[in-house]
Amino acid sequence: MPKAKGKSRRHKYSYNLNRKRLYRSARRRAAPRIACSHIRHAWDPHKSVAQNLAEMGLAEDPNKALPIPKKLLVSGMETESDGQQPGKKIVRKPYVVNEMELEASLPEKKSNTLSRDLIDYVRYMIQNHGENYKEMARDEKNYYQDTPKQIKRKINVYKNFYPEEYKNFIESLKPEKMEVQ
Repeated sequence: MPKAKGKSRRHKYSYNLNRKRLYRSARRRAAPRIACSHIRHAWDPHKSVAQNLAEMGLAEDPNKALPIPKKLLVSGMETESDGQQPGKKIVRKPYVVNEMELEASLPEKKSNTLSRDLIDYVRYMIQNHGENYKEMARDEKNYYQDTPKQIKRKINVYKNFYPEEYKNFIESLKPEKMEVQ
């Protein structure tokens, strides 16, 4: 049975076809992806993005929220009217901003640690060679052939990550040196 006539030909790209139209309706229905849980819970899907953010007291456009003044205002020209500025919107959901400020004020947790192998390596080098980095570079356990400066840098990283542990380790080494002498 013979092949269909146009199947073996190379297909030409159609420049006139509007591919955006195919996905436009799906994008309209999808809700925006919101990373912050406080905003996600206060979000009203029946309102626009600008309306939702205005109700929460958040800015849609940072350039409009804090405009850069083109001319310095003279203090005599400023006028106040009833404490309300024209164009100010009423914040109906102030708890969102309050919760976000509270969350931002919490201290950050340290999540970075050193590998167990690096800690053991540094402790071994300090225990056997003290502060002599040239000896450490010639040690048989220096598998990666670190230079004295690289070893010193690794020890300093260990000191910065675990200052109390390093201090206790150095203090535990002092009695051993006194017994040897």
